[in-house]
Amino acid sequence: VLSRLLVGAQITLFVGIIAVAISAVIGVPLGITAGMRQGKFLDSLVMRSADLLLAFPALLLAIIAGAVWGPSTLTAMIAIGVAGIPSFARVARSGALQVMSQDFIAAARVSKVSEFQIAYRHVFPNISGLVIVQSSVYFALAILAEAALSYLGLGTAPPAASWGRMLQDAQSLLAVNPTLTLWPGLAIALTVLGFNLLGDGLRDILDPRQLTRRN
Repeated sequence: VLSRLLVGAQITLFVGIIAVAISAVIGVPLGITAGMRQGKFLDSLVMRSADLLLAFPALLLAIIAGAVWGPSTLTAMIAIGVAGIPSFARVARSGALQVMSQDFIAAARVSKVSEFQIAYRHVFPNISGLVIVQSSVYFALAILAEAALSYLGLGTAPPAASWGRMLQDAQSLLAVNPTLTLWPGLAIALTVLGFNLLGDGLRDILDPRQLTRRN
């Protein structure tokens, strides 16, 4: 059981990393672009597309992807990553709107600085704290989603070890040896709790308002 927990941790963390990377790499640029085009057609297009994607949970996307390409770790990673794009886009847009209202952005535009340079040099560095916090929080959600998908048979396929798959395998032995379900369930709960607490801690550290209060 311990060996499978350790191997399952590798798969779970790998799925979380790739899923968060997919969400951030696509969602953050879209959010920044929408924030820099506030009130324009591109802003409306990005945010309405995000609203549409929010209507499809990760589990539903995984079911659709599994029906098309078959259940696998790759399918779970892509489904969870795509499902997280709207949340990253919303966070990035919210931060970009605050940055775009600052005087140094107006000065950069007066100086004929290109929109790409403004986004790369000014907007993204100022919202990086928000992106880090969102990544930590969504990492916890990705771990939980991967475990749920594996439990339903839509994620990591046997013989590969996965915490969700361990829960599914131990379900039939619950009356005989209930500890088989205890350890993977405890691993999922502690990992999700840990990353949620990490996100809360990073929010307190990186939030300028919290820093001002402490000073």
